[in-house]
Amino acid sequence: MKRATIPKTASGRIERPDGASIYYETTGEGPALLFAHGVGGNHMSWWRQIPAFARDHRCIVFSHRGFAPSTVPSGLPDPHDFAGDAATLMDHLGVEKTVHIGQSMGGWTGVELALGHPDRLAGLVLANTTGSLAYDGFDDPEIARWVEEAPGRAAEIVTDGVHRATSRSFAENEPEMHHLYGMIDRLNSRLDKGAVRARIRAMRARPPEDAARIACPTLCLTGEDDFAIAPPGVRAVGARIPGARVVSLPATGHSTYVERAEMFNAILREFLDEIGW
Repeated sequence: MKRATIPKTASGRIERPDGASIYYETTGEGPALLFAHGVGGNHMSWWRQIPAFARDHRCIVFSHRGFAPSTVPSGLPDPHDFAGDAATLMDHLGVEKTVHIGQSMGGWTGVELALGHPDRLAGLVLANTTGSLAYDGFDDPEIARWVEEAPGRAAEIVTDGVHRATSRSFAENEPEMHHLYGMIDRLNSRLDKGAVRARIRAMRARPPEDAARIACPTLCLTGEDDFAIAPPGVRAVGARIPGARVVSLPATGHSTYVERAEMFNAILREFLDEIGW
């Protein structure tokens, strides 16, 4: 009986002109998928996606500057540099075009790539994020209600030991996965994540007109129990991206890619098949 070939992983670094060093890994061969993590993660965050896609795609993961094992000379990363780092990584790996899959903070990287380097993206996936696209000015009662209620609901789950970027159902139903999520997050315990969050929030200022400029196929996912990025905000922004598909997952928090991995992967697979690249 012929043995299945397990895709191999290679790792490396790119050095940036300002002294930042970006760690990356690639697994598999085929059309490229570029995965970008959130504030609570690093390149390891995508361990539930890589085995699912590496048999027919080149899966690229990296740690944003300042997130271990990547480094940044100032000690605090500037999210304005993320898209340039990603484009340089693509150049380094000889990748002309990719589908960018970004969760939370990774959406800032994806939106800025889509607007600044539109020829480099075959598709864009915004998971629990609107990136640098603002949703605060839509005068939407659902968004206003979320803004009022989310801080209290987030404080409740944190008090009960649930990671703020997941959900109560995830912590109760998959305690091992929930614990692993926290361990990955704590790899960056020395990083001032509050300051990073403040920087990305300040950068979330692009108007609806910029959402309308995104030209590649786009998939937006959100979890209905997300207390970090407003689900109605994701829907409102998604409605302004031409042809974007918006999917909401019930009983899911800020990390759809790990909380509902099988569902996330199935939706992503369908999206990749639909864009036909």
